[in-house]
Amino acid sequence: MAEETSPGLGEAEDADEPMPPSYPPAESNLGRHSIRNDAQLSGQEGLVSDPETAADDAAEEAAQVRTSWLRSVLEFAVIVVAALAISVLIKTFFMQAFFVPSGSMESTLIPGDRIAVNRMATSADEIARGDIIVFVDPGNWLDDQEDTRSTFKRTVENGLQAVGLLPANTGHHLVKRVIGIGGDTVACCTTNGNLTVNGAELDESYLDEGMAPSEETFSVTVPEGELWVMGDNRSNSKDSRYHQLYEGNGFVPVENVVGRAWAIFYPFSRLERLPDVSSVFANAQ
Repeated sequence: MAEETSPGLGEAEDADEPMPPSYPPAESNLGRHSIRNDAQLSGQEGLVSDPETAADDAAEEAAQVRTSWLRSVLEFAVIVVAALAISVLIKTFFMQAFFVPSGSMESTLIPGDRIAVNRMATSADEIARGDIIVFVDPGNWLDDQEDTRSTFKRTVENGLQAVGLLPANTGHHLVKRVIGIGGDTVACCTTNGNLTVNGAELDESYLDEGMAPSEETFSVTVPEGELWVMGDNRSNSKDSRYHQLYEGNGFVPVENVVGRAWAIFYPFSRLERLPDVSSVFANAQ
């Protein structure tokens, strides 16, 4: 009987079959570098780049920045031009702001008040007794005043006033209250010291307490197309009464009216709409 033998330790059972590896073969240094470079190229931008591509990208980014900046400038310019156009349109046809420099209308209006003026109320049909109006000097009502502003300041302020972005100083304009319109007879004073319009005695609620309606007597008939105006501060107002003996006899042509004041908008502590006082003249028909 043949003797059985057992394979020795470490010997292959079959010399023709290679022994399977007990672990994966080690990677070569070349293989590891190859894999790392592939990852860098595929997954990490910027670590390996082409100089020409980088320059093109930088130029494109700079062009985008310039385009964005130009677009912003153009948009801003359009907004400014549109705002100025709207401002000029409003000032020309609808509303204008004026600065009150004197106390002739106290206490209804005081120095420093900014008033909004309705520029659509300029015809005889739209102006009523009791209205406060702004009008162009009909002739030598205002003393010439020296302009002490610097050339730069004068240019800037005049420009802003021209487009309505800055309240206009009354300058060659005046602000007074309409007492008589074309055809009215205005006189002072009754035994109570009050004005009359067409024979109706007025109780002028807009005058400060203790203010005399007039310190001088007069009686006038207002020509058609003209107005008789007086300040609310009757003792300190060079109004129609003061100019009776001058050219125009104290009357203000309706065509000189810039508009009717309807509100004080600054300072904010005095923000209010000017009251309707038409009831004072209810009987003066």
